[in-house]
Amino acid sequence: QVQLVESGGGLVQTGGSLRLSCVASGRTSSTYHMGWFRQAPGKERESVSVISSNGGITYYADSVKGRFTISRDNAKSTVYLQMDSLRPDDTAVYYCAAGRPFQAVVGGTTQYWGQGTQVTVSS
Repeated sequence: QVQLVESGGGLVQTGGSLRLSCVASGRTSSTYHMGWFRQAPGKERESVSVISSNGGITYYADSVKGRFTISRDNAKSTVYLQMDSLRPDDTAVYYCAAGRPFQAVVGGTTQYWGQGTQVTVSS
């Protein structure tokens, strides 16, 4: 079992930055690929970014490439999402996810999910 707890959401102006954190509990959490998803009101959940268990492989949605950076610290069982140059269309609830294999996490068909943290970008 892996439990995920997100933090770091909030209200920010257009062009601002936020850093989301997701702490994973469980003895084998460092062996899971982890990612961030988001869901805006009235829209489907979408994959934002995923990082492999050792940090060597990353995936970014086209909409966030060059603005968001995913990283992880396995010693702290934590994955981060640095979000820069935020735009109003980044407004959503952001969820952390973990699982295997990598493509399953990218596709959102993974078993472990956090409760979400709200990110609101004002214009």
